[in-house]
Amino acid sequence: MGLTARIRTRDGWAVSHAVVTVTDMTGAQVVRAEADGEGAVRDATALAPGAYTVIVTAVGYAPRASSALVTASGRAEVGTVVLARQGGTELPPPGSWAIDPAHSSVGAVAQHLGISSVHGRFTAFTGRIEIAPQEVSASRVAAVITAASIDTGNATRDGHLKSADFLDVETYPEIRYRSSALTPVGSDRWTVHGELTLHGVVRPVDLDLAYLGTGADPWGGTRAAFRATAELRREDFAMNYNQVIQAGIAAIGTTLKVELDIQAVQGDALPQ
Repeated sequence: MGLTARIRTRDGWAVSHAVVTVTDMTGAQVVRAEADGEGAVRDATALAPGAYTVIVTAVGYAPRASSALVTASGRAEVGTVVLARQGGTELPPPGSWAIDPAHSSVGAVAQHLGISSVHGRFTAFTGRIEIAPQEVSASRVAAVITAASIDTGNATRDGHLKSADFLDVETYPEIRYRSSALTPVGSDRWTVHGELTLHGVVRPVDLDLAYLGTGADPWGGTRAAFRATAELRREDFAMNYNQVIQAGIAAIGTTLKVELDIQAVQGDALPQ
């Protein structure tokens, strides 16, 4: 006898704070039950045979209503109810996620001679993502990049980029980013608002973020994937070095395109 249901997100994650309310045809509430840590709802209240309305709510998610028919057994087996994020936007399940440097990349692209691009990446970085349990827009991300880990595939060029003309890694060994808020711009796209500390200068920088989904990994963990981009002007961070070649063309472009491909692992532990 009673009510059973499973409450899940679009990606199949349990919604542990969901509430299921059952009303009869007059609109009177006959059952109210909360989901457990696995998103399961089990209530032993006996229901009289007939038609009922089942309403599932959870903070941060759009409510879902459906009909249920109770037979002589007195059971209402609702099955799996999938909740969408409020406003249709999606992010991973709430909690702490550690960025995995071994399976992530932090890159930058600069124009060279006005006709081609030079690609570089930072090989040493750490970061954490905190997905807020209720107001998803309150989620946060923080990352620290070792400036001296820049790698463009050319040792001479890397040495110049580490010098005082550019990153000045001896004076400013770390590049830091800390977000302040998220704004949804689509079903799985967000604008991350935050501040970047680079070359001793702190500036607001927004990231265009796409959430790519979650899945299990070979080490028994759970991963979420993201892709993000941003555009920076070098002069905003006091990196004004350049050479002007023939026809007034700058050897190095004044803007940088930042490209991030991120895997984050749920919890604190990373695979060895």
